[in-house]
Amino acid sequence: MNIKDKEKYDINDLIEIVKCLRAPDGCPWDKVQTHQSIRKDFIEEVYEVVEAIDENDTEHLREELGDVLFQVVFHSVIESEQKHFDFSDITDEVSKKMIIRHPHVFGDGNAETTDQVWSNWDKIKMQTHAQSTVTETMESVSKTLPSLMRAEKLVKKSARGGVEYSNMDDIFNEIEERLSVLKKVCAEKDTDRYESVLGEFLFSAAALSGLMKTDSEQSLYNACDRYIDRFRKYENTATDMGLNIQDSDTCITNQLWKDISKKEKLEEN
Repeated sequence: MNIKDKEKYDINDLIEIVKCLRAPDGCPWDKVQTHQSIRKDFIEEVYEVVEAIDENDTEHLREELGDVLFQVVFHSVIESEQKHFDFSDITDEVSKKMIIRHPHVFGDGNAETTDQVWSNWDKIKMQTHAQSTVTETMESVSKTLPSLMRAEKLVKKSARGGVEYSNMDDIFNEIEERLSVLKKVCAEKDTDRYESVLGEFLFSAAALSGLMKTDSEQSLYNACDRYIDRFRKYENTATDMGLNIQDSDTCITNQLWKDISKKEKLEEN
């Protein structure tokens, strides 16, 4: 049967479709792609999956998961062309990994709580990755993660090595201290130190998020949405007042923005 005539496709069909696209007589674009050339495409597809989850849109989620799967298959076909590994090697390795890291399900291990699961997971991961120090586990955290997410992971791993943000007063003192230094650097226009000082301040904020059992990346995501909503109110108010925000006196627009922000804070309280 011709592959384009099937009523229902499975993973093996998808692999064959990608192979056809990559064949000498296949698609001019697909057959010249490399891991590096489609790297950003993979990231974009994953973010679109997250967006579908946030929207609670099951049809959109199904479509975007398919796009991510296509990316996985595409990368695996590139590797199979070079005789390194194929899709079956990927499924074999991840299956074995899940079995090994869940001894409380597939073996004689014990884990009654999620904290115990994570503790076992970390220990097993260190063993299977031949990691002998906590520093090595921290170095294994991907540098391509969003930095707030990476910071939270580093704080969690450092806690397992005896360095833990456990006292609210201590972390707020650290934040206030770093904010004070940041103000000083800005006042002195010390551009050489600004980036590192700002980074330390943001890292402390991420540590606070971990202590509060919240997600700093999600918190900033939500703040961005609120900022857009606030700006919409500001722009609509300006329009009702007959103001063009792009051409009006900034003293007027800045005051209007402050008024909108103040009103919003009062409503929140």
